[in-house]
Amino acid sequence: MSIKAYYSETIASFLTDDPDRILGTLTRENRHSLEEPQRWAWQRQIPILKEALSGVPTGHIFLEFFIPRMGKRVDVLLVLGDIVFVIEFKVGASEYQLAAFRQVEDYALDLKNFHEGSHAVPIVPILVATDAESRTVDEPKFADDLVAKTLGSNAEGLGALIGVVCDSSSFPRFDLADWMAKGYRPTPTIVEAAEVLYRTHSVTDISRSDAGAKNLQQTSAAVSDVIDRARQSGTKSICFVTGVPGSGKTLAGLNIATRRSEEHDDEHAVFLSGNGPLVDVLREALARDKAKRESVTKELAKREVRSFIQNIHHFRDEYVGNADVPVEKVVVFDEAQRAWTRDKAAYFMQRERGQTDFDMSEPEFLIGVMDRHQDWCTVVCLVGGGQEINTGEAGISEWISALEAHFSSWNVYVSPRIVLPEYGSQIDVEKFLALPRVHLNEQLHLAVSMRSFRAEALSDLVGQIIDNDSDAARATFTKIEHDYPIYLTRDLSAARAWLRRRARGTERFGLVASSGAQRLRPEGLHIKAAIDPVNWFLNDSGDVRSSYYLEEVASEFAVQGLELDWAGVCWDGDFHYALGKWVYQNFKGTKWQTVKDEAKRLYLKNAYRVILTRARQGMILFVPKGDAADRTRPPFIYDGTYEYLRACGIPVLD
Repeated sequence: MSIKAYYSETIASFLTDDPDRILGTLTRENRHSLEEPQRWAWQRQIPILKEALSGVPTGHIFLEFFIPRMGKRVDVLLVLGDIVFVIEFKVGASEYQLAAFRQVEDYALDLKNFHEGSHAVPIVPILVATDAESRTVDEPKFADDLVAKTLGSNAEGLGALIGVVCDSSSFPRFDLADWMAKGYRPTPTIVEAAEVLYRTHSVTDISRSDAGAKNLQQTSAAVSDVIDRARQSGTKSICFVTGVPGSGKTLAGLNIATRRSEEHDDEHAVFLSGNGPLVDVLREALARDKAKRESVTKELAKREVRSFIQNIHHFRDEYVGNADVPVEKVVVFDEAQRAWTRDKAAYFMQRERGQTDFDMSEPEFLIGVMDRHQDWCTVVCLVGGGQEINTGEAGISEWISALEAHFSSWNVYVSPRIVLPEYGSQIDVEKFLALPRVHLNEQLHLAVSMRSFRAEALSDLVGQIIDNDSDAARATFTKIEHDYPIYLTRDLSAARAWLRRRARGTERFGLVASSGAQRLRPEGLHIKAAIDPVNWFLNDSGDVRSSYYLEEVASEFAVQGLELDWAGVCWDGDFHYALGKWVYQNFKGTKWQTVKDEAKRLYLKNAYRVILTRARQGMILFVPKGDAADRTRPPFIYDGTYEYLRACGIPVLD
């Protein structure tokens, strides 16, 4: 996808172009209702730019430059010789607001990270507060990635500032036509993706399309094909979409649900998740966005959003003890590997819902609910590898067992990758895959992490670390360390400082730890004090409840399915390295106890897999020093982990 803008001309053409014609072009290209403040802002910007660029001999100007990942537009983008300027106007502003500085810096970082032509190009973000006092004209300070610290100017000083930047900087020239033709490959956060999908019902402008990453559109198309076949033939189908952590399974599911609802409203497609924090965060984000865009109350927005994203347990409870047929023809179950086993489901339903005769697994019950349809339906299961983190989570086994024992008429569509060990099947999956009604499709697997857009091999590295393969981990880390920094420290204050120093704009950072990390409390990290995921993930840096404050630490239960830009992973003795292997422990009462149960060991291992794959851009690992005077924190249980991580190639923070 090449770059887009409402207005695109050479500087020379812009300077001679009639202001009314420029305004007409902007108005014509605007696809939304044009409000008077926007027209007024354009009328002010055009003469300011003409004056500022009057002495510029060559270059190119873009007005209302589209930023796909954010679904927003930059006011002005200039290409002058060897530098790209990203300019955001605050027309009528009499002071320089911190939020505005962060906004334009976010635009510059998006351009740097996701536009192919800008990876090696210097970018200078500028905030223009038109009516503010003049500022000292400083030379730009470029970071290692060639994105300069954001500069500020009023209307009169913009030309002088651009001149100083051009005169003080010298970089290799780049070909403008080639730069303009390069693709934009955005990788959205799940919150950003959900907001764009909810507004536009399209994943086109927020998904990557490079050959090195699985195309979400292809996966969505493969699932839609399954749904179309079931609809046309009047049959019932179940489709399993597998993928590595951060590969976009949830995004694919949201895309499927929104597109089917938009194109086939009689299907009543719905996205269901048993991940409470994810549901709460996405609902709140969509409601805030909708309320702001449409000027409605947040309560009204919340009511509408609830029909788009639902809690799977509420859906389940609606059909317990009755024979009602659901209105939904298409249901997308997120994190299907976390559905409950027969024992846990029966125990919960008997104790909490009074259903003494409930005796089936959650997968069996959910498929059974959809099987009540007399004609057709489709179930889409999104399955993560190595993501079971709680007692009673079934993995893929219960779904397959239910299909074998009770639903022999259902067609099954699945990737051949389902046989891999990380999907945790306890039964003979290959025997099941050989059945005539099972259809294999490689496009139903998302193999590359999109969360860590800088390091697609991150999931491999994390797997190697927790699988006790330091040699492989060291080799993998050498491939990603330039693009995805990871450091090791024994000083929590240093870890916090590193996170604050690394993040720019509104990039989110926070501390995460295993839910079993109870002896981090002497470090000031109380894992048992649960965070409020909505406040932690969505509120800004001025809110003490947000992740930015680095006071509250989030467990794997709070962060699974969500993400940070930069993470501080805090390691405790529940999963520590000693005598050449990982040791599994659970803190009970006043002491550590060895975990012998294999299922509980798997949950603990997966807890660290989850927290180690939350960061999109980089992370720092904090391993305490322990305390010889505290028998619950002997230094050796931390020293072993620290030395093992060093053996994996992770450098120590200076």
